[in-house]
Amino acid sequence: MVTNSYRDSYRRSVEQPEEFWLEAAQKISWTSPPGRALDASRAPLYSWFPDGALNTCYNALDRHVAEGRGGQDALIHDSAMLGTQQRYTYAELTDLVARFAGVLRSHGVGKGDRVVIYMPMIPEAAIAMLATARLGAVHSVVFGGFAPKELAARIRDAAPAAVVTASGGIEPSRRIEYLPAVAEALGLAGAPDIPVLVKARAGFVSAAADHAGWLDWDTAMDSAEPVAPVAVQATDPLYILYTSGTTGAPKGVVRDNGGHAVALRWTMENIYDIGPGDVMWTASDVGWVVGHSYIVYGPLLAGATTVMYEGKPVGTPDAGAFWRVVQDHRVNVLFTAPTALRAIRKADPEASLLRNYDVSSLRTLFAAGERLDTDTFHWASRVLGVPVVDHWWQTETGWAICANPRGLEPLPIKAGSPTVPMPGFRLQVLDGGGGEVEPGIEGNIVLGLPLPPGTLTTLWGNDERFISSYLQAFDGCYATGDSGYRDEDGYLFVMGRTDDIINVAGHRLSTGAMEQVIGQHPAVAECAVIGLADPLKGQRPSGYVVLKSGVDIPEDVLAKDLVALVRRDIGAVADFKHVTVVDALPKTRSGKILRKTMRQIADGDEYTVPSTIEDPGVIDQLIGALRGGTDAG
Repeated sequence: MVTNSYRDSYRRSVEQPEEFWLEAAQKISWTSPPGRALDASRAPLYSWFPDGALNTCYNALDRHVAEGRGGQDALIHDSAMLGTQQRYTYAELTDLVARFAGVLRSHGVGKGDRVVIYMPMIPEAAIAMLATARLGAVHSVVFGGFAPKELAARIRDAAPAAVVTASGGIEPSRRIEYLPAVAEALGLAGAPDIPVLVKARAGFVSAAADHAGWLDWDTAMDSAEPVAPVAVQATDPLYILYTSGTTGAPKGVVRDNGGHAVALRWTMENIYDIGPGDVMWTASDVGWVVGHSYIVYGPLLAGATTVMYEGKPVGTPDAGAFWRVVQDHRVNVLFTAPTALRAIRKADPEASLLRNYDVSSLRTLFAAGERLDTDTFHWASRVLGVPVVDHWWQTETGWAICANPRGLEPLPIKAGSPTVPMPGFRLQVLDGGGGEVEPGIEGNIVLGLPLPPGTLTTLWGNDERFISSYLQAFDGCYATGDSGYRDEDGYLFVMGRTDDIINVAGHRLSTGAMEQVIGQHPAVAECAVIGLADPLKGQRPSGYVVLKSGVDIPEDVLAKDLVALVRRDIGAVADFKHVTVVDALPKTRSGKILRKTMRQIADGDEYTVPSTIEDPGVIDQLIGALRGGTDAG
């Protein structure tokens, strides 16, 4: 029986997963429809729809043309860097993808082969991804601008049949040449003869012609023969997405074709309330999981229009950039990271630039990537006047573990919470011994196996590492690595990574909880709290804050204010006395603050700056601050 209530849907997904997910699979076009949903024969390595076959690209493009929507916009590219906009209908995008698939095939790429894509935020990045999927091949997108050694590590692991790249990426203050980095990476990987296809962009020094055997995208497309979609098994891999591993070797998260298509199609309708003809803008990068799921695949699987943005939330040209994009493209749903909202608020605290734009098309703002602090939540809710929905997920899960299902049954929104588990996610909060904790008690957030469709099936070429990294800490569960608690209504509150729990004189305290308190101060744009080594108490919390633009407050006054707030809301047991004002916090390009690296620097430990850092110069600026600061105890 079809139900529209969250409670019934969740219950069915865990009690009757076969029925629930086979019903969801009916929204996908199959060359061989699945007769069963879950295959547990290799547990704890589960798979979904083992007897089904499909092509993901067909479901994202050709299907909508066949259903009469070929003239609808599929992809809008908006470059704030160049001041240009391009629109591609479903028919146009299908043709481009089919022809680029022909280019890849003519250079030896076939079903099951890997293609590494190292691209900026241009339409060709999405075209290359979809063309790879069209061939039944496996793409691995590497964030454009990654260092050569990081790109080389991914090339070595994926062993691609081809590399697709562009001349370079454009930042507000510089242009980043990609081709020298690609050449160096291929040399480091011992694979100098792999075919390389280059999309030329104006204003860059290096070109495909400078490298023997490299091919120009446009020249290749001129004579390309279109390729029809190639059917694959639902369990065949669609893509590999690398996430940094603690051992230094990148972990290649594997996403399948069938489970991925079914899950994302379900989320578009039920979480984001997006259908054919709606416009979704996910302000991320295709190099991240958010870009894979909700710039490229999710909106197109749903027959919606997706916006791809080359620009920043501020500085391209100002803090009104996001509102301009919403206005220009009549965006219905905006999905961004809390760090982008904090950047806009820091530059324009009263959102005065918002008044210059008509954003009446916007129905919902979704946030993910870092915890949405309550102060930013309230600010965004106030200035936009639409529901602001936090939701929580990981590269590994591919879609939201917890969310507020706006298309299924909108639930009351609670500041600081991503709401409740989505269907198929058997969420528990456990203590160190594996026992479930009471509501309100912080513990380890885990997910009972099997994970739902669309989540990672393994790590590329390394089942053992998948099991040891995620499935061994708690019996029968996937360990998220995050800590948090559930309230009496079952709402989850994610407080941070488990290594962000600090021990102060025997008291286990969450740095995330302290950040939430500090973020309430009217002068604070964003903050990070880390636990520093202390010879007496084991650890002590230290706060680092970025001020809002135009705020002028003496550091000692601010420190006393923040200490008082933490004592009021958390207690003197937190022993919070140390505050430092900084110009910026070190972050990954997806917006996560590098708290572990900050802690290592402050403690004088050896540290390695992650390859995913947005601006390496921030670390140099912070070194002195991390070892100084103001005590206000």
